[in-house]
Amino acid sequence: MLDAVRDCVLAVGVRRTTLTDVARRAGVSRMTLYRRWPDVRTLVGDLMTREWVDVATSAMPERRPGTTTRALTVDGLVAGVAAFRAHPLFQKIVDVDPELLLPYVLDRRGASQEALLALLADALREGHADGSVRADHPERQARAVLLVVQSFTLSLRTMTDEDDPDLDSDAFLAELRTVLERTLTP
Repeated sequence: MLDAVRDCVLAVGVRRTTLTDVARRAGVSRMTLYRRWPDVRTLVGDLMTREWVDVATSAMPERRPGTTTRALTVDGLVAGVAAFRAHPLFQKIVDVDPELLLPYVLDRRGASQEALLALLADALREGHADGSVRADHPERQARAVLLVVQSFTLSLRTMTDEDDPDLDSDAFLAELRTVLERTLTP
């Protein structure tokens, strides 16, 4: 069903997606959907959680011998920002239904943010243990890093000038790498 809602949102956006459309695309009855999700927004919330956690975990590189946790974490976060910005569902929501993201930026943390914070706090604890990350309160560090990463993910296109190599997306992702390295280095 999450694949069906993904297809519907990609086709027409969140506001124009109905549970009837999702049920039809999934080949189930509307009542089957209503048993689990009371409305499209809740269904889309579960979809976003699945997609965003998958993007973040897929962006994390595999550990190579001699690589510090800080290097892996920074590489994964920078790759994650690039992957989020290229993700078709994220692009559709930002372009067509950006107000859907406002509660998660201004009012409360969502399930995907909680999952990302847990993954990040675990990585930071590992970095504290191997000495590659500045020792501090891991949950506070994770929240601060996520604030920075969210800002780059959500607002980067407002700051870039793709015709200027000093101000294009790649230049800003390099700047994000510098910010994260300097923030996490002991």
